[in-house]
Amino acid sequence: MSRPPLEVADLIRIAGNAFIERSRHWIRWKHVKVLLAIRRCRTAALGGHLDACTRCGHRAISYNSCRNRHCPKCQTAARERWIAARQRELLPTRYVHVVFTLPRALAPLALQNKKIVYDLLFRTSAETLLEVARDPQYLGAEIGFFTVLHTWNQKLELHPHVHCVVPAGGLSPHSTHWIKPRYPFFLPVKVLGRVFRGKFVAALKRAFCDGQLCFHGDLRPLAHLKTFAAWLRPLFRKDWVVYSKRPFGGPHYVLQYLGRYTHRVAISNHRLVSFADGQVTFHWRDSAHKTSRG
Repeated sequence: MSRPPLEVADLIRIAGNAFIERSRHWIRWKHVKVLLAIRRCRTAALGGHLDACTRCGHRAISYNSCRNRHCPKCQTAARERWIAARQRELLPTRYVHVVFTLPRALAPLALQNKKIVYDLLFRTSAETLLEVARDPQYLGAEIGFFTVLHTWNQKLELHPHVHCVVPAGGLSPHSTHWIKPRYPFFLPVKVLGRVFRGKFVAALKRAFCDGQLCFHGDLRPLAHLKTFAAWLRPLFRKDWVVYSKRPFGGPHYVLQYLGRYTHRVAISNHRLVSFADGQVTFHWRDSAHKTSRG
């Protein structure tokens, strides 16, 4: 694959220092560390080695990678290692793809409370799958699954959700036999949505009462109990989206699919179009309307 005409590293080299200065009120060392790693990636700053052809004598310098998980050029090797490590954990059966999504109104809260909110998203979605799957009315089995967090959508907007890849079935309560799903989409998504909503809202209320949530800027009024309760109440009245696909592919395909989510950054080099007058132009995709734009 040829080198794209513009890379994220180029943007950081050109405008990174100015961005850091403008963002002093919120940026932390961990953010600066990522920017420095991407800027130095595959340059002389990180050192390198000399490759030489034993036949023709041609020589070329290969500079070292930064290996930062946020770098768009350093994820391929890590993805392959992750896939290889997961191979032994897969079962010889079909798999189902289930996605739990937080309502749009919760996105600003998640941005200010990443560790708490994303932990709740992982925990409550897992508890929902296990609880509904154990119910004899729906499956009556113990299940296992992979879960991967994704925090943006294809238009690069804040969109917290988790992808769960689940074997299409589970073990009976006494682990004596395999139980196949009775529903085309594994488990009824409306039931999953209601259980997920109840668990997440209850856990978020507990986090508030325990003083674990922070509120800044436009969210500052939510620090008061009555205001927070009033803000949360309409969310409980709406249906929460749980998406499920029919079983697809085999174990190998599932790992390749999931690997794309475990080792992918939002802005890849091949999305970039131009950088002019302080403005970055990039491609984004809108699957809902089957369009791709810059």
